[in-house]
Amino acid sequence: MSNIHEECGVFGVFSPTSENLASTVYYGLFALQHRGQESCGIVVNDDGLFNSYKDVGLVNDVFTPAALESLGNGNIAVGHVRYGTTGTTDRLNSQPIVVNHIKGRMALAHNGNLVNSAELREELELCGSIFHTTSDTEVISYIITKERISAPSIEEAINRAMNRIRGAYSLVIMSPSKLIAVRDENGFRPLCYGKKEDGSFVVASESCALDAVGATFVRDLLPGEIVIFERSGVRSITDHCNKVKPSLCVFEYIYFARPDSVIDGCSVHSARLRAGSFLALEHPVQADIVIGVPDSGLDAAIGYSRQSGIPYGIGFIKNKYIGRTFISPGQSSREDKVKIKLNVIEEVVRGKRVVLIDDSIVRGTTSARIVKLLREAGTSEVHMRVSAPSFLNPCYYGTDIDSRDSLIAVKHTVPEIAKIIGVDSLGYLSVEHAKMIAAGANHDGFCTACFDGVYPTEIPKETEKNRFEKRISEK
Repeated sequence: MSNIHEECGVFGVFSPTSENLASTVYYGLFALQHRGQESCGIVVNDDGLFNSYKDVGLVNDVFTPAALESLGNGNIAVGHVRYGTTGTTDRLNSQPIVVNHIKGRMALAHNGNLVNSAELREELELCGSIFHTTSDTEVISYIITKERISAPSIEEAINRAMNRIRGAYSLVIMSPSKLIAVRDENGFRPLCYGKKEDGSFVVASESCALDAVGATFVRDLLPGEIVIFERSGVRSITDHCNKVKPSLCVFEYIYFARPDSVIDGCSVHSARLRAGSFLALEHPVQADIVIGVPDSGLDAAIGYSRQSGIPYGIGFIKNKYIGRTFISPGQSSREDKVKIKLNVIEEVVRGKRVVLIDDSIVRGTTSARIVKLLREAGTSEVHMRVSAPSFLNPCYYGTDIDSRDSLIAVKHTVPEIAKIIGVDSLGYLSVEHAKMIAAGANHDGFCTACFDGVYPTEIPKETEKNRFEKRISEK
């Protein structure tokens, strides 16, 4: 029930034959809807002709049968769902971005956030580049296009561009004849690919999207890897691999990803169970029942219950037809959505000492509202346990926390926060245990900068989400 915002989900498919790929991308984006609910888009490549459709809204609303039919057939397609950490919410900033340049066409979809986008954008503008959006994705497209002028291939242009862009970026890129998947050197955001029985290859932010379209998981991309899908087969460029220690965002396991996904060799469901188990060891309490806040708090609640021996129960019913609370633009609107999003099952919690498990506390307002619902339902005690450490620092890699100003843990101690949100006790997962929840992952490096302030890259000079709009207005 977090108020954390994650940027995007990307999806791509390469088929050996021309077919209706728009429906495949549609189902893939539907499976990734949790990663972005502001806008979405699909681009289909029909023998070099790019047909594009994108708009503000959820996948099911934007892509009507008529919209999908208008995209036609093709053998390559890319798609995107967006929550923007750079740029405003409008159709102009919807992705994928389509670029026409002297050597052909390119469609690009991006999940992540650059730390040097402001500097690169200013450099490009001084050279005459004209930007049509206010997202850093367009910066990436310009850098790649600029390199493509002298590079012998699109993949080599991407390889060169990776020397210039810094920060988090998982990309799916489509040229007239190739589908290309790219993961940044740190591996901040997940990216994997699979294969269908008909020989098609599918790239997605999470493995759950491969499952949704009937693709068998092949592997995750390595941090820094470029994978090229073309008629002759699959190739990989690893020039940027093993340059730095991997730093996958640990919050992918705690909140962002779907529990049925596997990221870098670790089940998200298992990671959340482990987080709950660690919480029970760190913050034991005498209670009658453990409940989780849907959806990402449920697995951790089960883990807490198993470790502590306190029975697990379903304490909330969630209205499945409302998006995550973070799509609300204002605080009052966010609180209204909490009221209709969750309802307490009174007979489960009435008169009980309740352990309440949630994935995070950011501002504290949503948590206070949830606790109030439990109090009104007659709970005798509420002991809140959070399956993440306390947020103390901004994130510059695709999570929409660009300042410390709104973080409740920066201004208050744990006992003070407990009093503010109305719980009898409060406990957070330690940073040490947060780094251990992804047991079995293919690496031991995770970014926990929002908790401990240790950033894997340089910090950007400009950090506001709407920084490019601000620059325009000031000129």
